[in-house]
Amino acid sequence: MFKIVMFLKMALRAIVLALTILCAYTTDSAASNDGIRFAESVNLAMRRAVHQLKLQNGDSLSTVKAVKQTDATSFSIELDQVFDYAELPQLLQQSFDLHKIEKPYNVSILNCRSDEIILGYSYLDLANKDGIPCAGRTKEPGCYVLKVSFTPEEKAVASPGNWWLIPAGILLSVLGFVVLRRSGKSELIASKTDDAISDSRINFGESQLDITNLVLYSCEKKHNLTYREAKLLHLFVSHKNQIMERDFILKSVWEDEGITVGRSVDVFVSRLRKLLSEDTTLKIAAVHGIGYRMEISV
Repeated sequence: MFKIVMFLKMALRAIVLALTILCAYTTDSAASNDGIRFAESVNLAMRRAVHQLKLQNGDSLSTVKAVKQTDATSFSIELDQVFDYAELPQLLQQSFDLHKIEKPYNVSILNCRSDEIILGYSYLDLANKDGIPCAGRTKEPGCYVLKVSFTPEEKAVASPGNWWLIPAGILLSVLGFVVLRRSGKSELIASKTDDAISDSRINFGESQLDITNLVLYSCEKKHNLTYREAKLLHLFVSHKNQIMERDFILKSVWEDEGITVGRSVDVFVSRLRKLLSEDTTLKIAAVHGIGYRMEISV
């Protein structure tokens, strides 16, 4: 009997140790893969933003320089001509949205010869009604570097003396799931449903969009929307007072469904304009050669 007990204890210790090593290896491997994918997405997004800056400057031929990664969270790309600094935040954020980059970041414009910071802003400035700092300043011809630095994520450090917390946490999670499922499942679902209903209505101008029920309320009138009308209007409201390229609109509203019809954008925009025609606080303006912008004055 004593030998059996000792064997079970040794087996249990071996299982716990194996789980600990497996968790550590899996976490490190996943973090490494995520870092590679993140760097690739940032590279593509920054090159796209610089390409758009060049197009707005009338340059469709010169080469977009390579993006350089200086550390795990910092990326830079050289700008070899004068660019519109006021347009940079919007174009860069659109590119990040397109590539699903959601981490907080800071932007710096440096002199490529002295590495001196000339201009810069934080992603938090995008929500500022006054816009980014120094947006109206003129830039002299020269060589500049666009640098984006993402906020490093805090990593939990496991204490060697508390190695048992990992398997214990797994066990407690399983037990907690069972208890939650038996005792509070219905209440949890009801609570989440109520929250979802309250969060589904979005106010803009003198109108309101009920995204869940596909209904638009505008100037005391109710309009039933199709799924794509509601999806397109939600995209405009989420990017109010921002220029959205046609390609970005197509990818966001149609391409995820496997449908890419260029004329669809114009047809649906025309329909939304008609439904919102009585709301004088907003309009959907066409930006020639680029796309559309929902302008809201309140």
